[in-house]
Amino acid sequence: MLPTSVHLGLFSINMKQAIRILAIIGSASKNSSNEQLMTHIQRFAGDHIEWTFIPDLKIFPHFDPEQSATLPPEPVGTMRQQIADADAVVISTPEYVFSIPSGLKNLIEWTVASTVWDQKPCALITASAHGAKGHEELQLLMRTVGARFNAATCLLVHGIRSKMNEAGELSDLQLRQSLSDLMAGLEALIHQSHPIP
Repeated sequence: MLPTSVHLGLFSINMKQAIRILAIIGSASKNSSNEQLMTHIQRFAGDHIEWTFIPDLKIFPHFDPEQSATLPPEPVGTMRQQIADADAVVISTPEYVFSIPSGLKNLIEWTVASTVWDQKPCALITASAHGAKGHEELQLLMRTVGARFNAATCLLVHGIRSKMNEAGELSDLQLRQSLSDLMAGLEALIHQSHPIP
């Protein structure tokens, strides 16, 4: 469990309405380290947050620029609306061959013809064996589509498997604190987007 001094909760936009966060996991594997990391964040983020997950990136067909601009497939339309409706988006992904996974890149490509990311508060996590190149690419792509993030809402986790125990639980105290700091940074972005009078 987290130390009692660590606070992961985000404040409500109007103190009555729950914060809506969309979680996107870039891994193509079930029960991946990134999925476990996102589960940890959800568990300690507070009951006032409503989480929506995109559980499987394989539901999205291969990107078609013409179809994207004119008549996107139903899963793509639903995904775009989920991003638009969310107060913030958290992406957690591994690095594959010095890049982000193809499924995650495919999802992002399906949003280019829209404005759903415009100034959307985002937290970007790359958790992998190394991850530096993939993390750079993720930030570049999200900056290109207009998402809003900063150094406080970006986290690169090296050697993620060594930070999990055999039950898939996060055992690294420093990483727990880093996730707390990340969510605090996301809190600040949400507050800037939806200031409380």
